[in-house]
Amino acid sequence: MARYFENTTTFNFSWDQVACGYWKRYPNPQSTHVLSEDTWSRQVRDGCLYTKRVLTKTNRVPKWGERFFNAKSIKIIEESIVDPKEKVLVTYTRNLGYTKVMSVVERVEYRSLGGGQTVARRSAWIDSQVFGFSRAIRAFGVDRFRKNCTQMVNGFNHVLHAMFPRAAAGAGAGPAAGAPVREALREMRDAAAAATGRATHNVLSVNTT
Repeated sequence: MARYFENTTTFNFSWDQVACGYWKRYPNPQSTHVLSEDTWSRQVRDGCLYTKRVLTKTNRVPKWGERFFNAKSIKIIEESIVDPKEKVLVTYTRNLGYTKVMSVVERVEYRSLGGGQTVARRSAWIDSQVFGFSRAIRAFGVDRFRKNCTQMVNGFNHVLHAMFPRAAAGAGAGPAAGAPVREALREMRDAAAAATGRATHNVLSVNTT
């Protein structure tokens, strides 16, 4: 049975700022394990932005785990939905490859709390199908995921403070409501046209291995 983990984080930035900053959170000092991020698809439907990306991350494991994990990096599929009208950003991620050894499925929902704050509710399911070791691997996966959450939050906060220093200093909420998201949506639509052959190559490589 998969192990379940959840936590809640409050960012002292408006939802517009968090939704805009989400796409620029790499690189940051806490994300040296993220090697690349490539856009697979991006489209606007019914006023919402749907994006699918492929991220490549290093795959550091303890000594005992080397018998199960021999890859130096692993690819992650990230799917997201941005609803600027309802002010909701939902992301789904899962690993590609080594899913029988350990699969990690994560869902994060960002919603406005008002008053220049945003809450992120994170849920994760960690599973393993390695006979005789599944419980130990699940426990390891939950512990590592819990520690990584701190790094993810710290890294994201670093990016948000750099992008919106006035909000971080409590000097205001930044641009007029909706402006950051409209700008982000425009940038994302532009980026859709620039989805590179490298992203396609990464996806095809995953599907053929």
